[in-house]
Amino acid sequence: MVYLVGARACGKTTVGLLLARKLHFLFADTDACVCERASRSVAEIVAAEGWEGFRRRESDALRECGALCTGSGRGIVVATGGGMVLKQENRDHMRATGSVFFLSVPPELLSARLTEQRGGMSRPLLTGMGVAEEVTHVLAERLLLYTQTAHYSVDGARPPEEVCAEILRIVVLNCL
Repeated sequence: MVYLVGARACGKTTVGLLLARKLHFLFADTDACVCERASRSVAEIVAAEGWEGFRRRESDALRECGALCTGSGRGIVVATGGGMVLKQENRDHMRATGSVFFLSVPPELLSARLTEQRGGMSRPLLTGMGVAEEVTHVLAERLLLYTQTAHYSVDGARPPEEVCAEILRIVVLNCL
């Protein structure tokens, strides 16, 4: 199993899809799994259950991804939600069951990506701050968790194809 962790808009889903295709692995996005199971958007889940309810569902989705992998006999690339690392049990699970890659992206680029996406985003802001302030605040709170959880850190500011190629090099080197 390959897990991708990092802040919102760091490229986990985009890179994950490319990586899964190249490795001939399954792909799962935990946010998409949560929304599909609940038949609601993240914003709707948060409005009804709060962030704690969403985080509970997110942890369940993480474990379901492992079952998908086991049931299919194939590997899987899992793009995790930005807050997946907040729970110790999730951090321990990922480190114990796969290789964890942190897609590191500077806050300015994350802010630009989120601002560009805001029109189509269904995910609420976490803090009520503006996008740039929230990104800086949330990243400061989570950066240590991302780096402690990850086996490897890669520069997620590069084009997705380059990020994917770097992860592939690391995966291949570790298989030899």
